[in-house]
Amino acid sequence: MQVEQLTCSIGAELIGVNLADAIHDAGLFAEIRAQLLKHRVLFLRDQQLDRAEHVTFARLFGELEDHPVAGSHPDYPGLVQIYKNPDSPPDRYENSWHTDASWREAPPLGCVLRCVECPPVGGDTMWANMVLAYERLPDEVKAKIAGLRARHSIEATFGAAMPIEKRLALKAQYPDAEHPVVRTHPETDEKVLYVNAFTTHFSNFHTPERVRVGQDFTAGSSELLRYLVSQAQIPEYQVRWRWKPNSIAIWDNRSTQHYAVMDYPACHRKMERAGIIGNKTY
Repeated sequence: MQVEQLTCSIGAELIGVNLADAIHDAGLFAEIRAQLLKHRVLFLRDQQLDRAEHVTFARLFGELEDHPVAGSHPDYPGLVQIYKNPDSPPDRYENSWHTDASWREAPPLGCVLRCVECPPVGGDTMWANMVLAYERLPDEVKAKIAGLRARHSIEATFGAAMPIEKRLALKAQYPDAEHPVVRTHPETDEKVLYVNAFTTHFSNFHTPERVRVGQDFTAGSSELLRYLVSQAQIPEYQVRWRWKPNSIAIWDNRSTQHYAVMDYPACHRKMERAGIIGNKTY
């Protein structure tokens, strides 16, 4: 197996590897997992995986989870079909920088995403290293966010376009989750900046130590959150991957954010993603 590092900060392409072989080769899978912890997102080309093999490989990391809004393939629970087609609304949006399902109390460990069909140009996906994003924060900012916790919401994101009854029902089923602003990676013990597009506000900012008068509450917390969320946008922390059919990305959802670039015209873009159940944050 060749490992070709793609940037100085994040991402590597695995060459000479068939993921289907890892299903029956514990040693190969262990090496892939080690490379994932090192590089945070791995890429492979020309993987002839069928859906059953895709799901089986992803389950080597852990059990898979369904998505309450996107749904899963009827025959393969946990395999989410992210399909765009020429008939999709012209004002459709893709997303912003995010960590998958941080609105869950136990967000996903990671994901295995396979390209079925993609635009001839455009529709890339980008990932950012949120360990590096934390490491390079100014010391005074690190001191300010130590001990802060924040809320993450499916209601304010996926639920925002729903009728109010459906939106409130979604929130009742998935109440806002609370996570530390600086998460500790459960396998590497690295500190991770853990706020993203699903984050709505800090839960414990408004204390006498931080707020002189009431006006500080909204401005002080919202400006700090905006600054922290913006760290994923720094190019030096990123890698960008151009999709081709049968390409695969495997990423550690605990230490990265990603962004699907919405720069392509109305056409087919078919991706299938297996999300792996993770643990509670600490």
